[in-house]
Amino acid sequence: MSAHMLLAESGCHINADCAFPAPGLHSFNFQPIFSVGGFDFTKPMLLTVICMLAVIGFFFAAFRKPKLVPGKMQLVGEIGYNFVARSIALEVIGKKGSKYVPFLTSIFFFVWIMNVMSIIPLAQFPATSRFAYPVVLAALVYITYMFLTFKTHGFKGGVKNLVWLDGLPKPLVPLIVLLEFFSNVILRPFTLAVRLWANMFAGHMLIVMFSVASWYLLTPSIMSAVAGGSFLLALAMTTLEVLIQFLQAYIFTLLASIYIQGALEEGH
Repeated sequence: MSAHMLLAESGCHINADCAFPAPGLHSFNFQPIFSVGGFDFTKPMLLTVICMLAVIGFFFAAFRKPKLVPGKMQLVGEIGYNFVARSIALEVIGKKGSKYVPFLTSIFFFVWIMNVMSIIPLAQFPATSRFAYPVVLAALVYITYMFLTFKTHGFKGGVKNLVWLDGLPKPLVPLIVLLEFFSNVILRPFTLAVRLWANMFAGHMLIVMFSVASWYLLTPSIMSAVAGGSFLLALAMTTLEVLIQFLQAYIFTLLASIYIQGALEEGH
């Protein structure tokens, strides 16, 4: 049940005979909207498809017929592409990062647009607040990281790149190898997914909480002032969420580039 569905609960105010419709995990569960070939589409799934088509459609339209003097759409596309290229890929990976700019640009804008859906009217839900979507994105980055590690260094060199640190005292080698293995092989995809999911989950939950409270407290009494305060907090959280949405897309892409850089660098 989403925020606007909770707000639509008729007659549910503080002076009515009903409890506060507190948001919870049910706020992130949706019934299927329609089915295609026996495959049910829920709201998060539909939003994800829309975001994917929006990113593909925009960059296709922007660069389908590139001009020396760019038009407005091409100019916006170039700004976005160059931002990822200069601020993330080349800054972190170096010259080798040029070939990975399209991959990182796709990740950045896809994650960002999915996050932005939280504040878009009618959508009002970030697909990245459902854990499955950050997991898939993290898995994509992780597979790329592992593929480049072993492609660049071979099997033996790849294993060394993942778990070995030069110059360690011999008594510490088993412990450090074990820690590096858990850090690079086990924990990296998990923490990458959780970081994005937890921020978007918490942000959406707070916005829903204050929005529902505004409606629940809105009565012809002194509680209207409290309702107004809750509404202002909802607006403030929404404004903060706009910044967080961008930052989480940036951090996710930045970490992806750090992993790629680690896969390409010489053994340490």
